[in-house]
Amino acid sequence: MNMTIYPAIDMRGGNCVRLLQGDYNKETIYGDSPFDMAKRFAADGANWIHMVDLDGAKDGKRVNDRFVIQAAKELSVNIQIGGGIRSEADIVHYLENGITRVIIGSIAVSNPEFAIEMIRKYAGKIAVGIDAKNGYVATHGWLDTSEVKAIELGKRFADAGAETFIFTDIATDGTLSGPNIAAVVELAEVTGKDVIASGGVSSLADLRALKGTIVEGAIVGKALYENRFTLKEALDEVKK
Repeated sequence: MNMTIYPAIDMRGGNCVRLLQGDYNKETIYGDSPFDMAKRFAADGANWIHMVDLDGAKDGKRVNDRFVIQAAKELSVNIQIGGGIRSEADIVHYLENGITRVIIGSIAVSNPEFAIEMIRKYAGKIAVGIDAKNGYVATHGWLDTSEVKAIELGKRFADAGAETFIFTDIATDGTLSGPNIAAVVELAEVTGKDVIASGGVSSLADLRALKGTIVEGAIVGKALYENRFTLKEALDEVKK
């Protein structure tokens, strides 16, 4: 099975941005149109695009959803969206507008009963985003660190029926320092589910290293924006 590449579009104030280790004060703007970026990724052969509403993650409500819906409706590509999803209405809003998969993150920690209910109701259309700092789950746009261990949270939701997890190691996100492969693989082993690695991918060698594991996919952001490699090169790498 080929590993899936998920080019990332992080949205803040209507722009495409990247944050360093989730710090809203360390932002780089890479474009003023999330839709145009999504269109470019689709043209380059992406099957999936990973979109994050950073304003939504911080404010606890949908802010940049219009760009996500435009991409889902106008492009022949699967979209997964995270950030600011706090209610069933948010989930339904995206699914009814053509989004393939909705990521629940902070709400999974603050209200696990609700998260489990949504997982059971919407099954494979829900992904659980686990953002970890030193092994513990971080929430609300990474502004808070909980007392919940990432592995324990993953196991709980896997037992409840979650099929897909997105694991971000905050220490590596936006740093181009390489992904935390050991932590991603551990989550995949413990849960027995599809785990997508997020954060730190800096080179084709990183993708090769991930490809040699049980990890389902990799989210690639800053490396593409900084021209470390192209999306086409990444897609070719994982097909080898």
